[in-house]
Amino acid sequence: MSELDMVFADDHLLVLNKPSGLLSVPGRGEDKQDCLIVRAQSQWPDALTVHRLDMATSGLVVIARGPQVQRTLSQAFALREVHKTYEAVVNGILRSEDSSRTDAWHDIQMPLLIDWPNRPKSKIDWDHGKPSHTQWRIKSGPPCESATRVEMKPLTGRTHQLRLHMMAIGHAILGDSLYATSEILAKSPRLLLHARELQFRHPVTAEWMAFESTVPF
Repeated sequence: MSELDMVFADDHLLVLNKPSGLLSVPGRGEDKQDCLIVRAQSQWPDALTVHRLDMATSGLVVIARGPQVQRTLSQAFALREVHKTYEAVVNGILRSEDSSRTDAWHDIQMPLLIDWPNRPKSKIDWDHGKPSHTQWRIKSGPPCESATRVEMKPLTGRTHQLRLHMMAIGHAILGDSLYATSEILAKSPRLLLHARELQFRHPVTAEWMAFESTVPF
Protein backbone atom coordinates (compact mmCIF):
# COMPACT_ATOMS: atom_id res chain seq x y z
CA MET A 1 0.00 0.00 0.00
CA SER A 2 1.45 3.34 -1.11
CA GLU A 3 2.28 6.19 1.23
CA LEU A 4 -0.30 8.89 1.75
CA ASP A 5 0.35 12.40 0.48
CA MET A 6 -0.62 14.26 3.64
CA VAL A 7 -1.27 17.99 3.47
CA PHE A 8 -2.58 18.54 7.02
CA ALA A 9 -3.44 16.49 10.11
CA ASP A 10 -4.62 17.24 13.63
CA ASP A 11 -6.71 15.45 16.25
CA HIS A 12 -9.95 16.20 14.37
CA LEU A 13 -9.35 15.94 10.63
CA LEU A 14 -6.97 15.11 7.80
CA VAL A 15 -6.44 16.78 4.44
CA LEU A 16 -4.92 14.41 1.88
CA ASN A 17 -3.86 14.76 -1.74
CA LYS A 18 -5.46 11.89 -3.67
CA PRO A 19 -3.66 10.67 -6.79
CA SER A 20 -5.52 10.03 -10.03
CA GLY A 21 -6.45 6.36 -10.34
CA LEU A 22 -7.14 5.75 -6.65
CA LEU A 23 -10.69 5.22 -5.39
CA SER A 24 -11.92 7.45 -2.55
CA VAL A 25 -13.86 4.60 -0.93
CA PRO A 26 -13.95 0.83 -1.53
CA GLY A 27 -15.71 -0.41 -4.65
CA ARG A 28 -17.33 -3.74 -5.43
CA GLY A 29 -14.95 -6.67 -5.71
CA GLU A 30 -11.72 -7.66 -4.00
CA ASP A 31 -9.68 -5.74 -6.56
CA LYS A 32 -11.35 -2.46 -5.56
CA GLN A 33 -10.63 -2.46 -1.82
CA ASP A 34 -7.49 -0.33 -1.96
CA CYS A 35 -8.66 3.26 -1.64
CA LEU A 36 -7.93 6.56 0.09
CA ILE A 37 -10.06 5.96 3.19
CA VAL A 38 -8.65 2.45 3.78
CA ARG A 39 -5.11 3.82 3.49
CA ALA A 40 -6.01 6.62 5.91
CA GLN A 41 -7.57 4.20 8.40
CA SER A 42 -4.37 2.14 8.42
CA GLN A 43 -2.70 5.13 10.12
CA TRP A 44 -5.70 6.81 11.77
CA PRO A 45 -8.28 4.15 12.76
CA ASP A 46 -10.90 6.84 13.48
CA ALA A 47 -10.75 8.25 9.93
CA LEU A 48 -14.17 8.61 8.26
CA THR A 49 -15.22 9.70 4.77
CA VAL A 50 -16.81 13.14 4.35
CA HIS A 51 -16.80 13.60 0.55
CA ARG A 52 -15.33 11.88 -2.49
CA LEU A 53 -13.42 12.56 -5.66
CA ASP A 54 -13.90 10.44 -8.77
CA MET A 55 -11.28 7.74 -9.15
CA ALA A 56 -9.79 9.54 -12.17
CA THR A 57 -9.70 12.95 -10.44
CA SER A 58 -6.71 13.97 -8.32
CA GLY A 59 -6.49 16.54 -5.55
CA LEU A 60 -7.54 17.57 -2.07
CA VAL A 61 -9.84 15.51 0.13
CA VAL A 62 -10.79 16.25 3.76
CA ILE A 63 -11.32 13.26 6.05
CA ALA A 64 -12.94 13.44 9.50
CA ARG A 65 -11.54 11.85 12.62
CA GLY A 66 -14.55 10.56 14.51
CA PRO A 67 -18.31 10.62 13.88
CA GLN A 68 -19.00 14.04 15.42
CA VAL A 69 -16.50 15.79 13.15
CA GLN A 70 -17.84 13.76 10.22
CA ARG A 71 -21.36 15.07 10.91
CA THR A 72 -20.15 18.66 11.23
CA LEU A 73 -18.09 18.59 8.04
CA SER A 74 -20.82 16.75 6.10
CA GLN A 75 -23.28 19.46 7.10
CA ALA A 76 -20.85 22.15 5.96
CA PHE A 77 -20.67 20.48 2.53
CA ALA A 78 -24.47 20.15 2.40
CA LEU A 79 -24.91 23.84 3.24
CA ARG A 80 -22.29 24.82 0.61
CA GLU A 81 -20.02 26.31 3.25
CA VAL A 82 -16.98 24.50 1.83
CA HIS A 83 -15.29 26.33 -1.04
CA LYS A 84 -13.77 24.12 -3.75
CA THR A 85 -11.76 25.11 -6.81
CA TYR A 86 -10.73 22.66 -9.52
CA GLU A 87 -8.33 23.05 -12.43
CA ALA A 88 -8.75 21.22 -15.74
CA VAL A 89 -7.64 21.19 -19.35
CA VAL A 90 -10.56 21.03 -21.78
CA ASN A 91 -10.67 20.31 -25.48
CA GLY A 92 -10.79 23.22 -27.90
CA ILE A 93 -10.27 26.95 -27.46
CA LEU A 94 -12.63 28.43 -24.88
CA ARG A 95 -13.21 32.17 -25.11
CA SER A 96 -14.48 34.44 -22.39
CA GLU A 97 -18.00 35.73 -22.97
CA ASP A 98 -16.78 39.05 -21.56
CA SER A 99 -14.23 40.18 -24.14
CA SER A 100 -12.98 42.92 -21.83
CA ARG A 101 -11.98 40.44 -19.09
CA THR A 102 -10.32 37.12 -19.83
CA ASP A 103 -10.53 36.17 -16.13
CA ALA A 104 -14.30 36.70 -15.81
CA TRP A 105 -16.36 33.92 -14.22
CA HIS A 106 -19.11 32.26 -16.29
CA ASP A 107 -22.06 30.13 -15.22
CA ILE A 108 -23.31 26.73 -16.36
CA GLN A 109 -26.67 25.74 -14.92
CA MET A 110 -27.93 22.42 -16.28
CA PRO A 111 -29.89 19.86 -14.20
CA LEU A 112 -28.20 16.48 -13.75
CA LEU A 113 -29.56 13.01 -13.07
CA ILE A 114 -27.92 9.62 -12.51
CA ASP A 115 -28.20 7.65 -15.76
CA TRP A 116 -29.24 4.37 -14.13
CA PRO A 117 -29.15 2.15 -17.26
CA ASN A 118 -25.65 3.45 -18.02
CA ARG A 119 -24.11 3.69 -14.55
CA PRO A 120 -21.73 5.10 -13.42
CA LYS A 121 -22.66 7.87 -15.84
CA SER A 122 -24.92 10.82 -15.13
CA LYS A 123 -26.80 12.85 -17.74
CA ILE A 124 -28.39 16.24 -18.32
CA ASP A 125 -32.15 15.90 -17.79
CA TRP A 126 -34.21 19.08 -18.07
CA ASP A 127 -37.38 17.37 -16.81
CA HIS A 128 -36.18 15.33 -13.84
CA GLY A 129 -32.61 16.40 -13.12
CA LYS A 130 -31.44 18.10 -9.92
CA PRO A 131 -30.35 21.75 -10.15
CA SER A 132 -26.62 21.90 -10.86
CA HIS A 133 -24.46 25.01 -11.00
CA THR A 134 -20.83 25.37 -12.09
CA GLN A 135 -18.74 28.51 -12.47
CA TRP A 136 -15.71 28.49 -14.79
CA ARG A 137 -13.09 30.90 -16.08
CA ILE A 138 -10.02 30.71 -18.28
CA LYS A 139 -6.82 30.04 -16.33
CA SER A 140 -3.31 31.03 -17.26
CA GLY A 141 -0.71 28.31 -17.08
CA PRO A 142 1.34 25.94 -19.22
CA PRO A 143 0.22 26.24 -22.86
CA CYS A 144 -2.10 23.57 -24.24
CA GLU A 145 -2.30 22.79 -27.96
CA SER A 146 -5.91 23.02 -29.21
CA ALA A 147 -7.07 23.04 -25.60
CA THR A 148 -7.81 25.51 -22.80
CA ARG A 149 -6.80 25.51 -19.15
CA VAL A 150 -9.72 26.45 -16.91
CA GLU A 151 -10.55 26.69 -13.24
CA MET A 152 -13.99 25.70 -12.01
CA LYS A 153 -16.09 26.10 -8.87
CA PRO A 154 -18.87 23.54 -8.37
CA LEU A 155 -21.57 25.42 -6.46
CA THR A 156 -23.52 22.17 -6.23
CA GLY A 157 -22.06 18.70 -5.79
CA ARG A 158 -23.68 16.39 -8.34
CA THR A 159 -22.01 13.24 -9.62
CA HIS A 160 -19.61 14.05 -12.49
CA GLN A 161 -20.92 17.63 -12.51
CA LEU A 162 -17.77 19.32 -13.83
CA ARG A 163 -17.16 16.66 -16.46
CA LEU A 164 -20.74 16.77 -17.75
CA HIS A 165 -21.09 20.54 -17.71
CA MET A 166 -17.89 21.10 -19.70
CA MET A 167 -18.85 18.37 -22.17
CA ALA A 168 -22.30 19.95 -22.56
CA ILE A 169 -20.86 23.29 -23.66
CA GLY A 170 -18.69 21.51 -26.22
CA HIS A 171 -15.40 21.34 -24.32
CA ALA A 172 -14.95 17.92 -22.71
CA ILE A 173 -12.07 17.48 -20.27
CA LEU A 174 -9.04 15.78 -21.84
CA GLY A 175 -8.66 12.13 -20.86
CA ASP A 176 -12.32 11.75 -19.80
CA SER A 177 -13.13 8.07 -20.35
CA LEU A 178 -16.85 8.54 -19.58
CA TYR A 179 -17.94 11.62 -21.51
CA ALA A 180 -15.27 12.54 -24.06
CA THR A 181 -14.99 11.17 -27.59
CA SER A 182 -12.26 8.62 -28.26
CA GLU A 183 -10.22 11.36 -29.94
CA ILE A 184 -10.37 13.65 -26.88
CA LEU A 185 -9.78 10.71 -24.53
CA ALA A 186 -6.60 9.85 -26.43
CA LYS A 187 -5.13 13.32 -25.86
CA SER A 188 -4.16 12.50 -22.28
CA PRO A 189 -3.20 9.31 -20.37
CA ARG A 190 -5.29 10.54 -17.39
CA LEU A 191 -8.28 12.77 -16.73
CA LEU A 192 -6.93 16.33 -16.58
CA LEU A 193 -9.05 17.37 -13.60
CA HIS A 194 -7.55 18.29 -10.22
CA ALA A 195 -9.14 19.49 -6.96
CA ARG A 196 -6.70 22.34 -6.39
CA GLU A 197 -8.16 24.36 -3.51
CA LEU A 198 -10.26 23.51 -0.45
CA GLN A 199 -11.43 26.05 2.12
CA PHE A 200 -13.66 25.56 5.16
CA ARG A 201 -14.07 26.35 8.86
CA HIS A 202 -12.40 23.95 11.24
CA PRO A 203 -15.22 21.85 12.76
CA VAL A 204 -13.91 22.32 16.31
CA THR A 205 -11.98 25.60 16.47
CA ALA A 206 -14.02 27.44 13.77
CA GLU A 207 -10.73 28.71 12.32
CA TRP A 208 -10.93 29.40 8.57
CA MET A 209 -8.65 26.93 6.82
CA ALA A 210 -7.39 27.13 3.24
CA PHE A 211 -5.38 24.47 1.41
CA GLU A 212 -3.90 24.37 -2.08
CA SER A 213 -2.42 21.47 -4.02
CA THR A 214 0.03 21.73 -6.91
CA VAL A 215 -1.61 20.83 -10.21
CA PRO A 216 0.26 17.80 -11.64
CA PHE A 217 -0.40 18.64 -15.32
